[in-house]
Amino acid sequence: MKPALRQAMFERLRARNPHPTTELEYRTPFELLVAVILSAQATDKGVNIATRKLFPTANTPATLLALGEPGLTEFVKTIGLYKGKTKNILATCRLILEQHGGEVPRTRDALEALPGVGRKTANVVLNTAFGEPTMAVDTHIFRVANRTGLAPGRTVLAVEKKLLKNVPAEFLKDAHHWLILHGRYVCKARKPNCPACPIADLCSYKRKTRADA
Repeated sequence: MKPALRQAMFERLRARNPHPTTELEYRTPFELLVAVILSAQATDKGVNIATRKLFPTANTPATLLALGEPGLTEFVKTIGLYKGKTKNILATCRLILEQHGGEVPRTRDALEALPGVGRKTANVVLNTAFGEPTMAVDTHIFRVANRTGLAPGRTVLAVEKKLLKNVPAEFLKDAHHWLILHGRYVCKARKPNCPACPIADLCSYKRKTRADA
């Protein structure tokens, strides 16, 4: 995709949604971190249902750790892979208290050293909680980047690096959210809604759907 098309793409996405953000519900960087860990292979809606009950009871490393494994499990057992996530969250709470003074660290290396936190989760926290111009490539962003021609790549890391290079600087802070929402609601996996797509004429996807299809 040529630079002029990339510029036009993000201008249109920004016009439709000037202040995008995650659909996960949170009030603090720690709540966001917990929510993102829980969201792996789960829906944001399902995570929000659980955290609406969890966070009023425990929303700091100390209070979550005090719940223990049985207590935390009661709040998150409706979420897929909850057993492993519960162990990781409690271990992360312990490390945050022991090594970071109870505060969520603000560097990639420190975040990725926490149990249950990979590159994607670290990118979400850095971008959404701390305003860093990072790109957390999930299945939606991977699909949109390849379909549109914005940042084609065979691996998540390759797509991430191309996005950081190709997205115009003025859009980089919010691009992560625009692309996720576009992939979630418009450029869907099985049947993209090309007739309703605001960037369809800029996109290189060859199998565009039609309104009468």
